Amino acid sequence: MATESIVENTCYYNENVTFFYKVVNKTISTEWNTRDYVVIGLGLTVCVIVLLANLLVMIAIFMNRRFHFPIYYLLGNMAAADLFAGIAYTNLMLHTGPWTRTLTKEQWYIRGALIDISLTASVANLLAVAVERHQTIITMQLHSTMPKRRVVLLIVCIWATGIIMGLVPTFWNCECDLKDCSTLAPLYSRRFLIFWAVLNLLTFFVMVAVYTRIFIYVKNQSKNTSQQVTEIRQQTVVNLMKTISMVLGAFVICWTPGLVTLLLDGLLGKESHANRYEKYCLFIAECNSLVNPIIYSLRDDEMRTTFKWILCSLCRRGVHQQRQLSLVKRGTSLREETLGSGLKSEAEALC
Repeated sequence: MATESIVENTCYYNENVTFFYKVVNKTISTEWNTRDYVVIGLGLTVCVIVLLANLLVMIAIFMNRRFHFPIYYLLGNMAAADLFAGIAYTNLMLHTGPWTRTLTKEQWYIRGALIDISLTASVANLLAVAVERHQTIITMQLHSTMPKRRVVLLIVCIWATGIIMGLVPTFWNCECDLKDCSTLAPLYSRRFLIFWAVLNLLTFFVMVAVYTRIFIYVKNQSKNTSQQVTEIRQQTVVNLMKTISMVLGAFVICWTPGLVTLLLDGLLGKESHANRYEKYCLFIAECNSLVNPIIYSLRDDEMRTTFKWILCSLCRRGVHQQRQLSLVKRGTSLREETLGSGLKSEAEALC
């Protein structure tokens, strides 16, 4: 009994990543195969689109003064979280497959922490948007009167929470309890996965409940309204709410399969066979970071117009630079021809 207790309390701090993968019977590819190339190629392509699309959203909110309100600052922060998610998935794509064997434990933890931070920042941001909309729409206002300093403080708190949650697995792991190792993330504690999945799923339910209450309130208010100006204002509020609700719905749809898979892995371990669905859940979650810019461009006329203006400005700048370059080349060739003809005339004169 004493020997078994010593074995159970042994910590494997000096073991590498491969050791923990073997403990849970999760295989690491030794050679590149077609499946690895497809996963990495498709993943990196989506990551590049995610980065560019969310960068466009952030630039649009920064440049258009009509977006300089708390709700749009929070949506811009949501785009920043999606941008960060694109960076996290790019890092994952470049450190997966056979590359996993070369990772140190610190690098492996960082790989997971980046994804945890992006998810936490997105969830916390959506929760902040839900609270902001609830306070604003209950008073039938289009925009909140929240001071910019408070918005900045809120955004800082969102990212601080994300960083803290990203660091938790480095302390709450299974290096001293191999029976507690996850099959999806072999160094993570299964108890942490249960906590993580339940916390996020409960947050989803809270946000859905808040938005449902807001819609019911707006619907009841619209029945009691007869003034045309107020109706137009209400319609604007409802349209913005629909856009945000679509963002929330897409987020819940894309992340719920992954969180349920993590929960099953935490509860059942190897019996959950979670590895079968890992890649699919990860790809769906990655696509969520691409969905929001599409929703904005389809639902928000002002945002779509700003997107077009930014893209057209870039195109015009590119055409202008090409024209200047061609003029410079033309001027250089003319000077060379003039110089060449001058030298030829001098040579003829000397002869």
